Parts: sequence; C-alpha cells; structure tokens
Amino acid sequence: MVAGSKKTDVVVIGGGLTGLSAAYELARLGVAVTVLEKDDEMGGMAGSFRINGCRVDKFYHHFFNSDEHLIRLAGEIGLVSQLRYAPTKTSIYIDRSFYRLSSPLDLLRFKPLSLADRFRLGMMVLGARRVADWRLLESQTAEEWLVSRCGRRAYSVVWEPLLRAKFGSLANEVSAVWFWNKLVLRGGSRDTSGREVLGYISGSFGAMAEALADKIRALSGEVKVGVPARSLIVENGYVRGVRTPAGTIEAAVVIATPALPIIADLLDGSVTREYIDGLRRIKYLANVCLVLELTKALSDIYWLNINDPDLPFTGIVEHTNFMPLESCAGRHIVYLSKYLEQDSDIYNMSGEELLEFSIPNIRRIFAGFERSQIRGFHVWREPYAQPLIERHYSKLICPMEAPVKGLYIATMAQVYPQDRGVNYAIEQGRQAARTATKYIGYSETGAKK
Repeated sequence: MVAGSKKTDVVVIGGGLTGLSAAYELARLGVAVTVLEKDDEMGGMAGSFRINGCRVDKFYHHFFNSDEHLIRLAGEIGLVSQLRYAPTKTSIYIDRSFYRLSSPLDLLRFKPLSLADRFRLGMMVLGARRVADWRLLESQTAEEWLVSRCGRRAYSVVWEPLLRAKFGSLANEVSAVWFWNKLVLRGGSRDTSGREVLGYISGSFGAMAEALADKIRALSGEVKVGVPARSLIVENGYVRGVRTPAGTIEAAVVIATPALPIIADLLDGSVTREYIDGLRRIKYLANVCLVLELTKALSDIYWLNINDPDLPFTGIVEHTNFMPLESCAGRHIVYLSKYLEQDSDIYNMSGEELLEFSIPNIRRIFAGFERSQIRGFHVWREPYAQPLIERHYSKLICPMEAPVKGLYIATMAQVYPQDRGVNYAIEQGRQAARTATKYIGYSETGAKK
C-alpha cells in the first residue's frame, strides 16, 4: 500500500441514487465499500434542501406505481411506510388556455385540434402501448414516428412544442424510442377510473438518499461527502484505485456513476482515445430549476406542460398540488424548469437575474400572480441532466464493463431503452454491484468464493 493511502474492496464514485444503491448492495453482501461524493450532501439530482425545517427536493420528482425497483428498495431500507400515492392533474398550456389531456373525455374537449385529429391522436397513444419491440423504432426520429401516427397537425400543435421546449435545437435528433417510452410509462400509471396516479416519498427523495447512506454506514461501509474523485489509478489494464484531494484509495473495483463526460475525464490517458471519444459522443442537456416559495397556489394543476415557444419554461410543476408539505409554514412549492445547453444565457444567469427574468413570464400564464406572493426562491443547476437519445442510440452507449479490468460504468445514459429516472438509477446501481461481486469473488449471498 502506498504511504498515506487507504484500502477497500470497492470505490463507488458518485453519491446519487445509482451510486448509493450500488454501495448498499455491496455492503449488504459484506463487501468493503467506500462512496465518494463531490458535493456536501448525498443524492445528486435526488438531493434536497430545507424550507422552514421541511425537506424539499432540489429538482421535482415522483415515481410510478410500476417502479418495482424503487418500491422494493424502499421496503428493504424501512421507507415503505413513507410511500404516498395520489391522483394528479396534468395540463397543457396552448394559445393562452389550459387544457387537460389525461383521459379520452379530455381529448374530446381539446379545441385546438379538429375532431378527426383528436381521434388520430387518441389512437396513436393507445397504439404506442401495443408496440412489442422498441428496436423497430430505432431508425426513426420522434418527429417522423409521431407524424406518421397522428398526422402533421396534431404533431405541430401538441408534440412539437413539447420537444422543442425540452430539447431546443436538438429536438429533430430525438429518437422515436425515447418518446414511445414516455407514452408507455405514463399510460401504465393509471387507476381503474383512468386517472393518472403517481407516487412520492414523504420527506422528499433526499430521505431515500439519506436512508441508503445510513444503511451503508451501519453495514460498515464508508460514505464520504465533499471528496471528489480526481483520477483513476490504472496499471497494466487493471484499475487499482482512485486519487482524491484527501489522498489515494486503493481498490480492486471502481464503480463510476457520474455523467459519461466526467468519467471520460477520469479515464483520460488510461484507455484508448477511441474509447474516450465514444464516452464523449453522448450529448447532454443541462437543467436549471427555479424553486419558488409562494403564499398562494398558482393554480390547481400539478404538472403544466408549456406549449408556447415564446415562454422560457419547459414546464411548471406545483408540487403542493400533488403532495402537501405540512411543515413548510403553508408555503406553496413551485418548480419552473428549463432544459438547455450549458452555454445558454439562461443557464448562466445569477439566481436574482433568473428570478427577475421569470416573474413577467409567470404573469403571462397566470395573470393574477403578484411578486408579493414570493416568500423565497432557490436555484439549482445540473450540467448533465438529460442524455440526448438519438436514433440508433443502442450503438452509441458503452457497456457496463469498461476496457479496464475492475472498472464498471453505471449511469443514466445507459438505461436505454428506458429514460433516466429514480427507478432505473436503483436498478442500474444494484446490477453494477452484483457484477462487481462476481469479479472480486463474492457470491450473491455475500459469501467469499
């Protein structure tokens, strides 16, 4: 061992839910594990902050009743009693009007489309659930697939503004697989009356990150915050550990969970240029999220999609119309979200600038909104929020096992054909852990082979 270094079986880079799930699975099997998180708290995009002592998500979250990996893990770590479910109200903002599109009756009332276009739109959504093999869609863009299914008018009115609001200039590159998956996932989270029912973790998704960290420590694992990985130690094609500002940690296995461009930086010089270029080939969108504390609700809508290209928001999510936060002193919590590129002017605004920019745009949607309703605001940024799922994406993503022996890569860019989400973060992390245990000679019962 190098002087001043520490030693463990596995180092997990990243304290989001992928990394924490991997470390929990390893610790549960008796593997010595250390988690490195560069920020001062765990959770990544599932992290939280406090308002009047109430824990609030930095970025809006919910889960679906089909999210089996999340629900199972919540049971294992003692959070099952904190899972809450509620019907939600989702609407779309078009031509200065609000429309619901959650049920067949809502679709019949949707005036921006003719009756024939409404019928085609409804049939397209139903038909998406009958697609048996997503590979059949890989060669098509979302635009090509949607136009072929519901027609140009329905695409232009409903889907194109949503794609452009989220992906901007990259909207034409989005794969049909990505859009198909969104339709199937939301369609599968309905009750017997057809209402969409979503789930939430009481105390925020940050409560799950904290519970996982506590479990890892209780199982003799280490969780280090404020300790970034600087580079990987690679010798003769094998990973040997991680360099950090606090020293070196020697390990036989490293599981890396940050975004692929960050992993490329950690590996640069240790693998071929072709492999590094492949990691950097995946495009990402950033996200900036303005969280408002208001004295009154903007509306009774939980999730409002913005189909107005002149408005700077992808969506407005009023969390307290979905799950009330009892200890937030009556504050209404609203998220104003925007996906964009990292060099965007909006992404690089200061918090005060973003607030001032947003207030007149909120008034354009909610005429009765007054600045005096704001009791506080918070701004959160994530540079690698959304991988861009392009055509033939399956040929672009890297496998979990890296060309360096003992290195495993588990990120949200690899859950394809699914899209990023807490459920798939948990599944990805635990899968990486099980693969790593076989490499270092542990059985799935935790016994050393």
